[in-house]
Amino acid sequence: MKIAKYSDSLIMSILKQAEAGTPVPNLCREHGMSTATFYKWKSKYGGMDLSMMTRLKELEAENAR
Repeated sequence: MKIAKYSDSLIMSILKQAEAGTPVPNLCREHGMSTATFYKWKSKYGGMDLSMMTRLKELEAENAR
């Protein structure tokens, strides 16, 4: 299985920076990711906090078994 390059807390901080008004291309350049990755995270984790995100990942792992 592929090892995640970005931790849950880093993903949440990137999304919060975007909500605060930082332009998306600047964030993507700073963190070395594509804009497609950012928008995929935004659609999947937008509006969540860190505990909800962790629970979602646990449920996905459980369902994969």
